[in-house]
Amino acid sequence: MDRGDNCTTEATADPPAEDNTGIEELYQTYKGYAFSIAYRMLGTAADAEDVVQDTFAELQLRGRGGIQHIRAYIAKGVTNRCLNLMNTARSRRETYIGEWLPEPVSRVDEGPEAAAERRDSLSYAFLVLMERLTPAERAVFVLREAFQYDYAAIAEMTGKTESNCRQLFSRAKRVLQSEPSSRKPSSSGYGPVNGKLLARFTAAFTAYDVDGMLKLLGDHPVLVADGGGREVHTILRPMAGRKGVTALLTSRRVMHHLHEWELTAGPVNGEPALIFTCEGEVKAVLLLSPDRSGERVGQLYLLMDPAKLTRIALPAD
Repeated sequence: MDRGDNCTTEATADPPAEDNTGIEELYQTYKGYAFSIAYRMLGTAADAEDVVQDTFAELQLRGRGGIQHIRAYIAKGVTNRCLNLMNTARSRRETYIGEWLPEPVSRVDEGPEAAAERRDSLSYAFLVLMERLTPAERAVFVLREAFQYDYAAIAEMTGKTESNCRQLFSRAKRVLQSEPSSRKPSSSGYGPVNGKLLARFTAAFTAYDVDGMLKLLGDHPVLVADGGGREVHTILRPMAGRKGVTALLTSRRVMHHLHEWELTAGPVNGEPALIFTCEGEVKAVLLLSPDRSGERVGQLYLLMDPAKLTRIALPAD
């Protein structure tokens, strides 16, 4: 929600570091913070890591002297690089074969001070929804909602006016709140699927239980799959509707690989997900998002692109 002008910002809270602080020490201190901003803006861990490396490489060349708030300085460098990448990524995704989904990760190191709303904004369903925003809307929204920067700081980071940043944030909120099938979030993100619902879904899925699956799906479920363009054969268009989604999930032909692989639950983007492995290799991830009731499944995201599964940790035995 909009916190107004008097909110405590990350930039204000950041104690000034000494000018002789080593770049390696700064990197170890702030790399997790920089990555968490870049990942939310880009939706890809590899690009986010490149942005972090480039930001600290520039800082090493520039030197630490004269920077009063290093955390805000790093956030600005990350934001500008992400804006450049987001503008080029949009054109690449227009030619992507099938549906493009963000890259899931098992863990983002944000430090013990990470706020609840920041963790919520990492949820996979929320990352998918943010793909609807323009690059400028997404950058302003992430900085404001997830990291609590005030509009003056955001204007400085993005090169826009405070008034323009307010407008971008308002437009972003309207887009994100217009999603009809997602349950209303308690803060900035959508709540994770609960363990009971995940267990019931797993039982119905493994048993090819059509009736059981129909009872678990919401009124307007949507299943989206990403096989990496040409990498893996999967459904190319989102499947919507209870009957269609159920038919896919209980098909012995379409989903046969998922039933052949070992299935277990594990944390992905801070929430429970189903992870499919074969001989110790992650082959697919299925993330569920509850509908408005929180008791049934609203969205399902199936990731089978090998390039997007490299940061999924193997579940413990």
